[in-house]
Amino acid sequence: MNIILHPTYFPNIAHFVAIVNAGYVIFETDDNFLKQTYRNRTYIYGANGKLGLNIPVIHSQKNRQKYRDVKIFNEENWQSLHWKSLLSAYRTSPFFEYYEDELQPLFTEQVDYILDFNLKCFELVCDCLQLELNTSTTKTYQKIAEDKTDFRHLVNAKKEAIYEFETYTQVFSSKHGFIPNLSILDLLFNEGPNALNYLESQTIS
Repeated sequence: MNIILHPTYFPNIAHFVAIVNAGYVIFETDDNFLKQTYRNRTYIYGANGKLGLNIPVIHSQKNRQKYRDVKIFNEENWQSLHWKSLLSAYRTSPFFEYYEDELQPLFTEQVDYILDFNLKCFELVCDCLQLELNTSTTKTYQKIAEDKTDFRHLVNAKKEAIYEFETYTQVFSSKHGFIPNLSILDLLFNEGPNALNYLESQTIS
């Protein structure tokens, strides 16, 4: 199965369930950038429950701006704040130390464009998962995806479907219960090498 979806900031479980069950992955990179999507946000499990991490971006004065052209607002110290949030949330998880050294450079080295940064995050997660994929990026925008399954709707943070994913142990689940469909980092830090098996056993429609 060939699929098309948006590169997002440390994609959530639904994105990765679609990805691991695909034969070929096409990333939508020629669309317009929209606010309130997973393009520049992800959710983790903090001590007080679900916690959003947002990458600040520079919005054009024009109405429309291509995703590939959107720059990160690196004047804000967002990388340091996000890394501290991850440390606070996951340093006691079973596998955080296992991946920490690979992930930390993402939060120290500046990248200019949000699309480039998201693709870097994606590649690093695939390395951590030991997941080999065939991927490409779009060159033009097509409203209707032909010859491929369209998962671009997964980018919408405000209109999210309810997914019946299997539970796994999360750091603060004794306080707040199981929170589904968080960032892939939540699964990785809690399940480690078993994360890929977990993803392959889940389904989304």
